[in-house]
Amino acid sequence: MIRALRPNSLGHVRRFAAPALASAPAAGLTGAARQAAEEVSRWKGTDALGGRTKNYIGGEFVESKADRWLEVRDPATQTLVNLVPETTADEFSQAVDAAKQAFLTWSQTSIMRRQRVMFEAQHLIRKHTEDIAKSIVLEQGKTFADAQGDVGRGLQVVESATAITSNLLGDKLEVTTDMDTYSRRLPLGVTAAITPFNFPAMIVLWSAALATVTGNTLIVKPSERDPGATMIIAELFERAGLPPGVLNVVHGSAPTVNRICDDPAIKAISFVGGDNAGKHIYDRATVQGKRVQANLGAKNHAVIMPDANKNLTLNAVAGAAFGAAGQRCMALSVAIFVGEARAWIPELVERAKALKVSAGFEPNTDLGPVISPQAKERIEHLIGTVEQEGGKLLLDGRGFSVPEYPEGNFVGPTVVEAVTTMSAYKNEIFGPVLTIVQADTLDDAIEIINANRYGNGASIFTNSGASARKFETVAEPGQIGINVAVPVPLPMFNWSGNKGSFMGDIPFYGKSGLDFYTTRKTTTALWPAADAVGNRASVHMPQIS
Repeated sequence: MIRALRPNSLGHVRRFAAPALASAPAAGLTGAARQAAEEVSRWKGTDALGGRTKNYIGGEFVESKADRWLEVRDPATQTLVNLVPETTADEFSQAVDAAKQAFLTWSQTSIMRRQRVMFEAQHLIRKHTEDIAKSIVLEQGKTFADAQGDVGRGLQVVESATAITSNLLGDKLEVTTDMDTYSRRLPLGVTAAITPFNFPAMIVLWSAALATVTGNTLIVKPSERDPGATMIIAELFERAGLPPGVLNVVHGSAPTVNRICDDPAIKAISFVGGDNAGKHIYDRATVQGKRVQANLGAKNHAVIMPDANKNLTLNAVAGAAFGAAGQRCMALSVAIFVGEARAWIPELVERAKALKVSAGFEPNTDLGPVISPQAKERIEHLIGTVEQEGGKLLLDGRGFSVPEYPEGNFVGPTVVEAVTTMSAYKNEIFGPVLTIVQADTLDDAIEIINANRYGNGASIFTNSGASARKFETVAEPGQIGINVAVPVPLPMFNWSGNKGSFMGDIPFYGKSGLDFYTTRKTTTALWPAADAVGNRASVHMPQIS
């Protein structure tokens, strides 16, 4: 029996609002935030002044008939930014029908035409990066610079999709006299993407580019916490020439997720998010024959060797641990100081103290608020367990106050010292918290990393080629950094997280991304030169020689 996903099992705390609130003004936004909200609200599918987010179905931005609406609030002020519909069953069916109908023609559209859409899309996304980033700051809380980086990393996948005419080449071989075998890639059909709150532009673009350029159609369910970036991106793909129904956007929480898993027309699902939701989606969808790629939680480690470049290392560790308020699946959450490198810990704490915490539009801000009051409460609870379990608080970010934004979900940079049996180490905190673990040798550090259930990424900081070679060979996580704290591969390679961080057989983007969104068909053809004169049938098994 297929288990229904409960409304709270995605790990989100819901705020349901009456539709009448949709016209409430965003009175709490001032200055740059207010101006940004007005600019974002000019886009067709989103609103940042207290209005409603629309569905995007069959090339139209349509008002939902939902009777339940989810509030999106500015994490810095708690101002109502917009309302997101719990897309109805009928509206979801309309999106699936639109995608099915569009697939009939889009899958037959020439690869040159699909390539031109990608060229135009990358131009438009680059041109309107600031508007997408402004929406991200208002809804998610990132700094404006980090939000632009979110868009930029997604744009790289769109740019790589413009090489589809080379990357989708098939194979052909004359296997024997007059007989050819050739293989080509074909699209799957209707696909879906369920995307997270922490990268509201980048991860949508992973699927929007690769699913459509390979000839599929796509239904996106963005995070109900920050859907604005997805709505702007949908409009830009429409302007780029993507036909109606090729890209559709629906909204909501668990009921919409379950519909995506259950609808027989949807052939593949790409998911990035938490462990519970990812496992549910994988289990529920794969049993029905769907292809699923699911990126889950992480606990990324960095090993700091005594021979490392000290300044480079400390800057990289601080940036990777506290950037985006630690809300990255590739955030550096554990630093293992080996031997004499432990003497650097006080200086790392000082660099963390120097980071500026404020709202995303404020100049020179290094990290903004976390996504919600509930996220802040969970992060602070896990920080509190450190001393209870015998660890040390080297820098405590609980109760962090930004006077200009007293209602903000702020957690200051936090550095704790713990051992691997403690809650702060075992759990993915998803906040600006760096856990320091000590090891006597490189072997001890690698043993700690390999014992962890997650496998997204790990890094080593060293000036020893031998140490680096050993680390990259023996450490188990799928993405290794050498003097690089966030070893996320560019889109000419593929995402390669493993162990408890990934479920599925085919990873994201790169060559494997094309594999995920296509199926292979092989044809063997015989055109014998003698067929013009032969007049006797052969009953023997064909022999290839």
